[in-house]
Amino acid sequence: MYSKADIRKALNLPGFDVEAAQNKMLPRPRGTRLPESNGPTRQGGVLIILYLLDGQNHLVLTRRRDDLQSHAGQISFPGGQREDGESLRSTAIREAQEEVGIKPTDLSILGRLECLYIPPTDYEVYPFVAWHTGRPRFKAQLEEVAEILEVPLRHLLDPGNQLEELWEIRGYQVQVPYYLVGPHKVWGATAMILSEFLERLKSLNSPQRR
Repeated sequence: MYSKADIRKALNLPGFDVEAAQNKMLPRPRGTRLPESNGPTRQGGVLIILYLLDGQNHLVLTRRRDDLQSHAGQISFPGGQREDGESLRSTAIREAQEEVGIKPTDLSILGRLECLYIPPTDYEVYPFVAWHTGRPRFKAQLEEVAEILEVPLRHLLDPGNQLEELWEIRGYQVQVPYYLVGPHKVWGATAMILSEFLERLKSLNSPQRR
C-alpha cells in the first residue's frame, strides 16, 4: 500500500526519465500530423484520483459513451479542456466533479505529472494527482460517462496486465500497448500517463532510490 507521503515522493523523484516512462505505452508508429490550424495549442487537465478500498490503493477511470463524437467508448481519466481564465489544476478538479461527482473538499492535490503532448490533435494534457478521503460516492455524468471503473493499483502494476496488439487505426498498422482492465483496453494518452505514474511508484522501491 502506498501512503500520501509515498505518492508525493514518487511525484518528485530527482532525475526521473519521464520520456522513457511515457514511451513504454506509446503506440508505434505514433502519428505526428498536426491539424490545419494556426491557433494556440489546446490545453486540458485530468485528475488521477487515489483512495483506499479494502486496504488497497485504487484509482478512478471512466469509459466514455459509445455515441460521443470524439474518443467514443475509450477509457480515460476524469478531465477536459481548460476554460478561459481557469488554471489547469482547477480544470482537472472541476471536470472530476462534473464527470464522476467528486467533491473538491474531499480531495488533497499531491502534485502532478509531466504534460503530455498529443500531436494528431495538437493538445496538451496536464495530469494532476489527488488523494480522496475514503471511497468516493460516485455520480456519473450520464451525457458523457458510460461507466466508472475502480481499479486497484496492484492490478495495473502486474506485468501480466500490460499487453500489446497490432491494430489498424485510420488505415495504418499500429502496434498498440495497453493495460487490460476487465474487458477494457486502456491505451493511448491515458496509458502513457498511467505508465509515467506507475513507473514512478516502481522507482520508489529500486535499489538506487533506497
